[in-house]
Amino acid sequence: MDHEDVARLIEAELPEADVTVTQPRGVDDEDHLAATVVSPAFEGESLVAQHQLVYDALGEHMTTDIHALELKTYTPEEAADQA
Repeated sequence: MDHEDVARLIEAELPEADVTVTQPRGVDDEDHLAATVVSPAFEGESLVAQHQLVYDALGEHMTTDIHALELKTYTPEEAADQA
C-alpha cells in the first residue's frame, strides 16, 4: 500500500491530523510501515487509545495490506515539545 494512501486514510478519520508515513530503517518489505501521527483527537487519550484510533482508521488494511506498523502518536503539544 502506498505511503500517501495510508496517510490519507488516517487523515480522513482524524481531521486536523498531521501524518507522516515512511519505511522503517533497515526494512525492505513494503508492507512494513512507520507512521507518526499528530492530532488534537489524542488529547486526554491513553497511548493505547491513541493507537486504536489510528488502527480503526486503517480498518481492514491492517490485516490485508499492512503487515506491521511502527506507530508514534502525539498531541500537538507533545509534538511541539519534541521539536
